[in-house]
Amino acid sequence: MNRKILRLAVPNIVTNLTVPLLGMVDLGLMGHMGDEKYIGAIALGGVIFNLLYWSFAFLRMGTSGLTAQAYGERDDQKSVNILARALLVAISISVFVILLNRPISWLSFKLINGSAGVESLAKSYFHIRIMAAPATISLYAISGWFIGMQNARYPMIISILINILNIGFNALFVFGFDMKSDGVAYGTVIAQYSGLTLAVILLLHRYNDLLKQISKKAVLDLKSMLLFFKVNRDIFLRTLCIISVFTFFTSRSAATNDQILAVNSLLLQFLIFFSYFVDGFAYAGEALVGKYVGSGSRAKLIRVIKNLFIWGFGIGGTFTILYWLLGESILRLLTNDAEVIAIAKDYIFWVILIPFLSVSSYIWDGVYIGATASKGMLITMLLATFILFYPIYFSLQNVLENHALWLAMILFMAGRGIFQTIVVRRFIFKKI
Repeated sequence: MNRKILRLAVPNIVTNLTVPLLGMVDLGLMGHMGDEKYIGAIALGGVIFNLLYWSFAFLRMGTSGLTAQAYGERDDQKSVNILARALLVAISISVFVILLNRPISWLSFKLINGSAGVESLAKSYFHIRIMAAPATISLYAISGWFIGMQNARYPMIISILINILNIGFNALFVFGFDMKSDGVAYGTVIAQYSGLTLAVILLLHRYNDLLKQISKKAVLDLKSMLLFFKVNRDIFLRTLCIISVFTFFTSRSAATNDQILAVNSLLLQFLIFFSYFVDGFAYAGEALVGKYVGSGSRAKLIRVIKNLFIWGFGIGGTFTILYWLLGESILRLLTNDAEVIAIAKDYIFWVILIPFLSVSSYIWDGVYIGATASKGMLITMLLATFILFYPIYFSLQNVLENHALWLAMILFMAGRGIFQTIVVRRFIFKKI
């Protein structure tokens, strides 16, 4: 079982690690511009695109779980129709986003407050990067389908290409053409469309015979479409809770001052780096749990969940030690701004606690997605958001100030895992 987990997890880890590394490189590039406004612009722009794209991340998760179950049932036509259905939804969403980019921009900057200088740079960044929406959203659907088909290599190859190109073009535009934060946006657009092109090539190369089985009637079948939207509706609402938490976190940071915005944005990279690493095992869980739910194998389902948690807590403990020993050194790699580093030292102990306390929430997410137990995911996320995060912050903000944000974030992450553990029998094991 461990071999099966690692066969899927390792490529996903490589895939995921390129994403936070890209974010860290972008912040690192801006951190050496000599003005924290560029860090703030990338941070605000990133939050808005998280708000936008995380809203549609259900396409990856829902597609992955449904495809994995079809794979377990050995129903090839069902699998490929799920891909076609997901791409149809992705294209429709992309058209909507492009047409409404101005209202989306206006609303986003009304919700997220920053200084005038930061907001001006962030708006320019947004209007450039939004042109990558069709590629980004379509890649969610394709990557989720690959994972559901137990193929973690192709998403890895696509992600590596995207991020190598992204880093290269970002550095070229920022340092070669002195485009600063706009250069980061242009680099992202070029890289995303390059990744989509490669994804289509890989689809045709490996699954061309399977693609011929797509049935227009089956893709548009009302019952199948309703199931697709039911699963994705719950994941969408669950994702909105995550968006609200991280958007609120950055918004409150920006409302304090540019220094706290820069500090919190840099420290969040520690959480993001760890989360994408452990998500490699969560993605393996999506594929294997879905497969065993589809094939009706309860014994293998229980075994894979136990093994996933052993790996997860091993990773969580390792990262806690790593951040404890090297946290300040990592921070200095991200910025050479002495004032930002000095302020960050007061908060860095929070990121040391994050890995071990939050790891169970990531592993459970993979299990719940694979089992398409979307209702359970939504309920536990609502509890963590509205029983823990917001009440804790508002009750302690006047006493702890910025520390209240970090305390609320850590309890939010830990609470998700605890709530998911409590309800797992009802939402997972009763399916078999």
